[in-house]
Amino acid sequence: MTAADAARRIRAVSEGDLPAIASIYAHYVEHTYVTFELDPPSLDAWTDRHRAARSSGHPWLVAEGEDGVVGYATCSTFNPKPAYRSTVETTIYLAQSAVGQGIGRPLYEALLAEAAGPFHVALAAIALPNPGSVVLHERLGFSAVGVLDEVGHKLGDWRDVGWWQRRLV
Repeated sequence: MTAADAARRIRAVSEGDLPAIASIYAHYVEHTYVTFELDPPSLDAWTDRHRAARSSGHPWLVAEGEDGVVGYATCSTFNPKPAYRSTVETTIYLAQSAVGQGIGRPLYEALLAEAAGPFHVALAAIALPNPGSVVLHERLGFSAVGVLDEVGHKLGDWRDVGWWQRRLV
């Protein structure tokens, strides 16, 4: 799939997409430190997350390939305190077969476009090192704003988390 194909096949997540999303994410939970979850969330947990996102106006998008969902990007609440309601935390995950295929950027651009207006600032937490994610975020206009040292422990090592920020409106 080309990046142009991916850009044409980006749409809002439906509950029918959640098994594919769960599968994509499970790989990252089980084999990488890019997420600090230690166990893959159940399908019920994904359903709850998706319904909460819909009710709060947070966009969730998928990119479709020939065989179904190949990636997803979401916005979620950054902090539940009311003064933070215009700030979202963003994330993106791609199926292993889709990494490096030009799908991530158009998917993330579509997410940021949908988030602009209802939300003012997008934040991204990146477990470090993760040069691919850093490059993607910076190409999309995010700026590094800080690093939290050794705040997570996964796969036998302490992990730093960098924070990136982008104003949406």
